[in-house]
Amino acid sequence: MAGSAQVPTLVYLVTGGCGFLGEHIVRMLLEREPRLRELRVFDLHLSSWLEELKTGPVQVTAIQGDVTQAHEVAAAVAGSHVVIHTAGLVDVFGKASPKTIHQVNVLGTQNVIEACIRTGTQFLVYTSSMEVVGPNVKGHPFYRGDEDTPYEAVHRHPYPCSKALAEQLVLEANGRKVNGGLPLVTCALRPTGIYGEGHQVMRDFYNQGLRFGGRLFRAIPASVEHGRVYVGNVAWMHVLVARELEQRAALMGGQVYFCYDKSPYKSYEDFNMEFLGPCGLRLIGTHPLLPYWLLVLLATLNTLLQWLLRPLVLYTPLLNPYTLAMANTTFTVSTNKAQRHFGYKPLFSWEESKARTIHWVQALEASAR
Repeated sequence: MAGSAQVPTLVYLVTGGCGFLGEHIVRMLLEREPRLRELRVFDLHLSSWLEELKTGPVQVTAIQGDVTQAHEVAAAVAGSHVVIHTAGLVDVFGKASPKTIHQVNVLGTQNVIEACIRTGTQFLVYTSSMEVVGPNVKGHPFYRGDEDTPYEAVHRHPYPCSKALAEQLVLEANGRKVNGGLPLVTCALRPTGIYGEGHQVMRDFYNQGLRFGGRLFRAIPASVEHGRVYVGNVAWMHVLVARELEQRAALMGGQVYFCYDKSPYKSYEDFNMEFLGPCGLRLIGTHPLLPYWLLVLLATLNTLLQWLLRPLVLYTPLLNPYTLAMANTTFTVSTNKAQRHFGYKPLFSWEESKARTIHWVQALEASAR
């Protein structure tokens, strides 16, 4: 991965580069990686904003492809120095089948690994998830934990199961010989709940509030805390890891890092109101308006309705047993492993992250009028 600061030489590939996180990584690389000669953006659905990036000094190559198709992945990987593999199906609402989730997240990741090995690409950064660890289905809290904190990872939902399997594949691939004889160097980043511009779930909550006359109703105790992280800081950590992976291969290879920043620990609802409140939405109730047993019943009924309606219509409610368990379980991260290993510090403060996200939500508000 050696290159000159004066003459850009590196070729990066970002899979899933048109997704929520992928777009931020692509833009961050163009801003913060001066050694970049070519940036390949691989995605099943290419976005129109890619065209505006093609006028800069870095060659931006848009590649439409599917990570489940090994030959398409291999063609995209060939000749690249670094692969940032962020492509994945993030689905906790039942929009996709368990089989599809497994194909994209697990088999797609295996295709990326094998493509690196066959083509001689030596550095692979994988976007994992905190859900590889938890919250687990038993509701055990994870309070200010780090990468070595003991925790019983018990999953039943297809999404966290698929991310755990994919992460394991990536870490086990570290040290395998790529074409040419050099070792493959891999690591995985586990973001906590990501927020920021383009976040679909935040958009869904905003639209839900509009449907209820600008009100959201508290369903989760305020005492339940979650770790959240701004998407710009997640993108920055990916760029730093990719930059440092060659020089610190012995230290970073085969490692996992929680991806975090200085965002405050709050319940999902209270945290979301940091952005939705300034845009006119109100959270009703200081305590949950419905008892937990009733929420469990409603979540179970939603799952039943989803199954009954699937042949006719795709019903994907925000409330299901998995999202209810997630929201009701404290899961917060406190770690400096990324700082110790490769010098990570958040690029965006909480105040700037909050302001950027509010500005984006206000733009949604303006377009909804």
